[in-house]
This record gives sequence, C-alpha cells and structure tokens, in this order.
Amino acid sequence: MDIHEYQAKEILANFGVATPRGAVAYSPDQAVYCATELGGWHWAVKAQIHSGGRGKAGGVKLCKTYNEVRAAASDMLGKTLVTNQTGPEGKIVQRVYIEAAEPFDREIYLGFVLDRKVERVRIIASRFGGMEIEEIAKEHPEEILQVVVEPAVGLQAFEARELAFGLGLNLKQVSRAVQSMLGCYRAFRDLDATMVEINPLVVTKDDRVLALDAKMSFDDNALFRRSAISDMRDHSQEDPREVQAAEHNLNYVGLDGDIGCIVNGAGLAMATMDMIKYAGGAPANFLDVGGGASPERVAAAFRLVLSDRNVKAILVNVFAGINRCDWVAEGVVQACRTLNVNVPLIVRLSGTNFAAGREIIVNSGLPIISADTLADAARAAVEAAGQAPARSLN
Repeated sequence: MDIHEYQAKEILANFGVATPRGAVAYSPDQAVYCATELGGWHWAVKAQIHSGGRGKAGGVKLCKTYNEVRAAASDMLGKTLVTNQTGPEGKIVQRVYIEAAEPFDREIYLGFVLDRKVERVRIIASRFGGMEIEEIAKEHPEEILQVVVEPAVGLQAFEARELAFGLGLNLKQVSRAVQSMLGCYRAFRDLDATMVEINPLVVTKDDRVLALDAKMSFDDNALFRRSAISDMRDHSQEDPREVQAAEHNLNYVGLDGDIGCIVNGAGLAMATMDMIKYAGGAPANFLDVGGGASPERVAAAFRLVLSDRNVKAILVNVFAGINRCDWVAEGVVQACRTLNVNVPLIVRLSGTNFAAGREIIVNSGLPIISADTLADAARAAVEAAGQAPARSLN
C-alpha cells in the first residue's frame, strides 16, 4: 500500500526525520491560506499522487506570491497528471501539498528497501539526488553506496555515519544525516514498511539535512495491525479493479493483455500467465481466487475480469486440492447464466472431483471450451482472443 508524500513526511517526522514545514490543501483558496500560515516568500506547490516523476510532468511548481500559489493549485487540482510511472492514463490530483521552499546546496538520494533475496533491509544512498535510482545506477554506478542491515541489532549509528561520510558530508551535516537515517530505519521496521525513499534529501546552506520529498510503501498483509496506516489509504489512487478485488478477498493485479485469467493459487496463476505468453498471447490480469473458491467467489472473479474492456477471452485454470472442481464448475456456470459473459470462455479443471466438475460444464449446455492440459487451454484462449471482436461495456 502506498501513501502520499505529506503522509510519509508526517510519519517520518514523528521518528525524528527533519522535513520542511508544509500543509495539505484541497482547493486553491485553502492553498493560499496554507501559504499565509506557513509564512515566508517562497513556496512549493506539489501535486499529491502515488507516483514519482511529478516535477518533470508539471506536478511541482515554485511560487513567490499568493496569486502564483492560487494559480498553481488551480492548475493542478482536478486535473490528470501523467508521469513516466503512471502510464498514459495518469492519475487525478485531488489534493496539493504547500511547502515552505528553502534554498539548498546539495541533493542526496536515500532509500530503504526490503531485499527479499537476503531477507534483510537494504539501504541505498548516493550523492546524486534528484535522479531516479535507475538513472543513477546506469550513469554513476560507482556512486551508489549500500548497507545491508542485520535484523538482530538493527541499523547501527556507526553504519549510518559511514554512509554519511561516504556521501561527502561535513561533521555537522553527518550528525543530522545520521539522525534521519536512523529515523527512517525505525519507521521502516516499526510500521511494516516495504520501502522508504527520500529523493532528494537536501543539505541547506546552514547545514540542516531535510527530507524534501518522501515516499513510503507498506505490506498489505500487516495492515490489520496498523490501523493508523490503513486509514491513510487513498482508493482514488489505486486501480478500481484491485479495490473491488480486495473487497472479495481476491488477489488481483491488472495487466495490459486481452486474456482474462481466473486461477486458484499464486504459483499456478504465474504459470498460466507464462503459458499464455508462450502461446503468443498476453494476460489481462493476475487473479488468484484462493483455496476456498466457492461459487460466489468465482462469480465475483468473473465480474472483476469482465470489468476490463480489453478482455477478449477468459481462461479458468483450476487444480483442485483443498478446492473442489465441482464447486468451481458450479461457479463458472452460475456466472455465465447471471452475468453477461460475452467473450469466449476456456475452462481447464484438474484434481479433486474433476469428473463431477467436467460433467457440470458439459451438461450446462453453455458454449464453454474445455481443455485437458494447461498448454491446450492457453492455445485455445489465444486463438479465441484473436478471433473475438472488440467489446463494449455499455
């Protein structure tokens, strides 16, 4: 789960990370009021969306007057901001963050990520702040500093100092950078985060070290014990299909292909997507209905897949262990009869009660294509999708 910049800064500030003063606004008038409350003569108006690259897309503007603040907020609010991370559809800006702008001398990159290979928190830092980490790795790989944190003891002050000196900071700046690094690590560890990124971490003319931007992501599986974090969720910034899937406890990720997938088990879902690609097609989604795929859950999965207008065929692939093929078959037939399934449907069933499930499909009288193997099902789905006409959801 991602959160907005202003929310991440509020969290990090509570862990001792220094941030510029700022306030969130939902209208141009409120933006001006925030600027007057912050004081000063320079402000940054920042669009709040779940995406990086906002500055290059016009989502960050520096203002010197209240009229400029009003105009910048008016230009952003309610508009769709397209960045290199949002894709062509972009994201709607529903709030802006007004921040006191201060001059700075240096920009630094600082990131904390969960490295699943070594099962540790990895800290990545570079003196080339303000750039995407991919660009830094490509153009200046020798400037990337890394520390892998031992979870038994956590990030130690000497490790943070080593990073700070490696970034070329002076003594006064080092002590403040260490405080920010330790605060970021504690926030990461204590709140079940999967990523904390400060880009840039800036050094001001008076040797302060401030988080000028901040991003945080959290483990969805831990939100049940992080109610304060869960309350920060902004569903308007998420794929509405994924929001709908969460309501039915379905694991769903939307993709760009045209073959909808309904599968039980994450591993089998990945294998199904691979087989579709191998057969020359493209999956429209990852969808794991889980072990207890009742007819109701299968019907909910169909509604979710059919909500994607790009879907030209649906492949149901179930290997029943804990699950039962007859339950899944009942769900498929129920969905076909109650929903407007206007695309070719390919079903491959295997495992517990396979014969009963196959009989339900055959006796339904519906135009469902049955397949014995995953390879056959994938080829049939690709062929059906290639012959299907364009769909309309009207």
